[in-house]
Amino acid sequence: MTSHPIRIRSLNAVAVSVPMKRPLGTSAQTIRHAPLLLVTLETEGGVSGQAYAFCYLESVARSLRVMVSDLNEFLAGQELAPIELSRSIARYFKLTGLYGPLCMVASVIDAAAWDALSISAGLPLATFLGGTTEPIQAYNSNGLGLMPPERAADEAEELVSTGFRAVKMRLGRPSFAEDVAAVRAVRKRLPDDVSVMVDFNQALSFASAMEYCPLLDDEGVYWIEEPIRHDDFTHTAKIASSTRTPIQLGENLVGVAPLFDALKADATDYVMFDLDRIGGVSGWRLASGLAAATGRQVSSHLFPEVSAHLLAATPTKHWLEYVDWANPVLQEPLRIANGMAILSDQPGNGIKWDTETVERYRLV
Repeated sequence: MTSHPIRIRSLNAVAVSVPMKRPLGTSAQTIRHAPLLLVTLETEGGVSGQAYAFCYLESVARSLRVMVSDLNEFLAGQELAPIELSRSIARYFKLTGLYGPLCMVASVIDAAAWDALSISAGLPLATFLGGTTEPIQAYNSNGLGLMPPERAADEAEELVSTGFRAVKMRLGRPSFAEDVAAVRAVRKRLPDDVSVMVDFNQALSFASAMEYCPLLDDEGVYWIEEPIRHDDFTHTAKIASSTRTPIQLGENLVGVAPLFDALKADATDYVMFDLDRIGGVSGWRLASGLAAATGRQVSSHLFPEVSAHLLAATPTKHWLEYVDWANPVLQEPLRIANGMAILSDQPGNGIKWDTETVERYRLV
């Protein structure tokens, strides 16, 4: 690695909308395309760092592309130092605040910066952060939306047919009886040693969650994710204390401060970090320290390519959430073998764009 400071030459972003192989039906909405913002950070030394944001809506992806274009002029020439870059971006958005989609912009730039740094060092990101490139256990989160029980069971079988030992299904149907019927159908069809996580996507009221979550204790569920509003830590703590099945939350926490509040309230048994919301690689590193200090196991939300490296350097690593949504625009998608994510020994986070496919799915 050069002894001279590495400086940013340019930032550019492309918005794409990638069709999903399996539409994802949640209690909030059904998603059929993955709107992604593909960010490339070029350094003056010729090294490129890549990362992407998952934008949920195509309109958000389009608008964030403009934000990155504006930041290009502001950040060009600055040293490739993620903490200082984060401060610079926070100053740039001082009047608006780093909330919502703007947090995505800051996080994806941070992730691209860490990619460039690890490439410059000639190390895989996991190794650069102090971890190893040993395989990471993953659960298949592609599909298993709000569908009829037998169809859910069929899809669950398909999701584990390639060797996965865990899957996640979404709950939040019009009646809890329908949810239970789907869970039982999936659980009956899968071997006992295959874990089944369930995610309400914040669909329940506190009263409903206090009634329903304990009823899942004998249904073979591995964890219950976000039963109620994600930031209602007081009531989630009551649900956790009333339920034997572990509670999982964290994907919607923006930055480290709310994670501290959730842990202080004993609102969750496990924690889950979303790369876009936790603050990129830099935010994840801070958050993983809090998790380790409180003995909480850390899982990831989306972004399996980068999250696998981050989990490898997380003291209390747990599960990688695997989705294949970005695969079409990647030269080398993350490899999964026997339910484990296989990290590459190549420098960086492993993300390189497939330019031909990017052009095919580009949003104008």
